[in-house]
Amino acid sequence: MGAAKVGDRSPHARLTGRVYRREGARMRDVNVVRAALRLGLAMVAMLGIAGCGKPDTAAKAPPEVGYTVVRPTSITITSELPGRTSALATAEVRPQASGVIERRLFTEGALVHRGQPLYQIDASLYRAAAGQARANLASAQASAEAARAKADRYKPLAADQAVSQQDYTDAAAAARVSSASVAQNQAALSTARINLRFTTVPAPVTGRIGRSLVTEGALATTGQVGPLAVIAVLDPINVDIEQNVEDMLALRRQLASGGAARLSLPVKLILADGSTYNHDGTLEFSEVTVDPATGTVALRARFPNAEGLLLPGMFVRAVLSPARQNNVFLVPQVALTRDPRGNATVFVLDSGGHAMLRNVIASRSQGAFWVVSQGLARGDKVITQGLGKLKPGLAVHAQPDTTPQAPRDTGKR
Repeated sequence: MGAAKVGDRSPHARLTGRVYRREGARMRDVNVVRAALRLGLAMVAMLGIAGCGKPDTAAKAPPEVGYTVVRPTSITITSELPGRTSALATAEVRPQASGVIERRLFTEGALVHRGQPLYQIDASLYRAAAGQARANLASAQASAEAARAKADRYKPLAADQAVSQQDYTDAAAAARVSSASVAQNQAALSTARINLRFTTVPAPVTGRIGRSLVTEGALATTGQVGPLAVIAVLDPINVDIEQNVEDMLALRRQLASGGAARLSLPVKLILADGSTYNHDGTLEFSEVTVDPATGTVALRARFPNAEGLLLPGMFVRAVLSPARQNNVFLVPQVALTRDPRGNATVFVLDSGGHAMLRNVIASRSQGAFWVVSQGLARGDKVITQGLGKLKPGLAVHAQPDTTPQAPRDTGKR
């Protein structure tokens, strides 16, 4: 289609002019959009350059951490073990004579002494038996005296052959039989007296007696199944303790290797209400076999109990201090972590101010601290604060953990 000439008013010329005018307007709009895009890109570039020119101090500043300086020390190895109290000795009061109990002669729960009368059994039959034994003894003594006198008279007569030798022999034998009868009746009288004494039932040991298991008027027999009462010796009192085999072996290894020294320290007792018993005890013995059901070894400690505060069957906790461990480091528990294999690790500051991860050996805790036996040296700075930001080899800003941590300026408003 040819171009329209100037001044041409034909329909073709008017159509061509409208097309050119629309095309020019479209081109102007495109140019405006392109200019706006170029301006926006230029502004973004300028902002990026300005942002790059300002240093990000918050991202580059080293994290603040707190540390503690460790030094070797010696600690007493303590073990808190469960235990149960038991009487030093237990004696059952049993009758040795049969009869009806007439009286109870003690106060239930009181302290009784050995030989103290506890029960009185009806002694009527035993008094009669003792009286009969005394009469039999007197008769035997009289017969023996007569037989002995007859033998004495026959002796010189037999020597003069005034009586036959056989008569003298019979008289001497009768005298000896009478003497034996006296001895038998003396033994019978002693037995009767013993049985009569058994009608008063005494305390076999000194201790605290429990409740009476029979009442007045009950029949007591020498072969009865149940006791009349039970006496427990409670001063001193035993505490039976169970120690884990692993702990016992670890302690023995420390003692054998020289890492721990054996101590003769007392055993302390913690009662069920959390209070500490006023008196210390001593460890008496350790069992020579291991209980296969629980994997523990039985220990026994002995405590004074003059006040009677400890009673048999009470659950307690015994604190043992059998040894002292030398050249160990006490590290706050918050500073020590364990890897997936269970190995203990701590972060330590090196000379260049970097946090370095170090493996240590910590087999036991002591209060709020881990006891580290290997992996640390005197003067090491163990990081205890700010551990959540640390990575091995990271430069840090460190100060003692006793210094208050100042809040960091993050640049946010």
